[in-house]
Amino acid sequence: MSVCMLKGGVGKSTLAVNIARQLASHEQNVLLIDLDPNGHATVGLGFNETYHDTEESIGDVFFEDAAPESVIYDTGYEFDILPSSEDLEQVEREIVVGDVFQPSALLKREVVEPLLGNEYDYIVTDSPAYRSRLTDNALVATTNLVLPLAPGNEAMSGLERTIERQIGPLRKHMDVDVLALVPNMLSGRIDQQTQDRQLLERLNSHESLQDRIPNFARITDWEAVDAGEISPTPGIRDRTSITKAYGERMPLMDYDPECDQLRCFDELAHIIEAGGVVRHE
Repeated sequence: MSVCMLKGGVGKSTLAVNIARQLASHEQNVLLIDLDPNGHATVGLGFNETYHDTEESIGDVFFEDAAPESVIYDTGYEFDILPSSEDLEQVEREIVVGDVFQPSALLKREVVEPLLGNEYDYIVTDSPAYRSRLTDNALVATTNLVLPLAPGNEAMSGLERTIERQIGPLRKHMDVDVLALVPNMLSGRIDQQTQDRQLLERLNSHESLQDRIPNFARITDWEAVDAGEISPTPGIRDRTSITKAYGERMPLMDYDPECDQLRCFDELAHIIEAGGVVRHE
């Protein structure tokens, strides 16, 4: 499964890390692959030195016949990570200009196929926020996507760009499935005309998107919303403990096991296991 969106600042890395952790808490063997050259997931799990150490990275797996296990680390939180590195942009350039057979299938061939089902039950990737060979590799390797959206004027346009420029071209050659659309980083009221409400309204009023909206973001009664009768507030809410967990270099579950937003990450883990949203009775 890939966490993907052609827009920065939507919380991709936070989702990837915490989904991986929740899957691991379900007694699944999980690998997180950080394909974002910025390395937010890598650094956020305490692998800062590994990120700056470019002696051995995923590029060696792609081009030097190194075993993927040689660049995989135990996070200490019941799942493993194949970290990002400072040379990942150079790796991407080598994918583009090098004489590489099926350049968008490197991750699938060299990492996912040897490990998925053998060493790991699930592989989660954190992708760059721009169209790239790395993002294509993530989508080709996993084919299942979770798309985060943050409140703002460009929220839906970012989704449209991702579908048109990233997912659409790949769907001409393979099945690519969007498992969930995730309203993320919400902090405003939704009983007033805030950007949070606008995002939730657009998602919940778009008929073709209904089966991709998790239960924690689904709204069917806006009158109840306006009357303040909806609890808990839909969407993944911005919580101080989420920010502090990153600063402490650990997943949210391990930093604050009582955080009310863990229920959202747990539902996303269940969605991945089920292959889609399962509506509550």
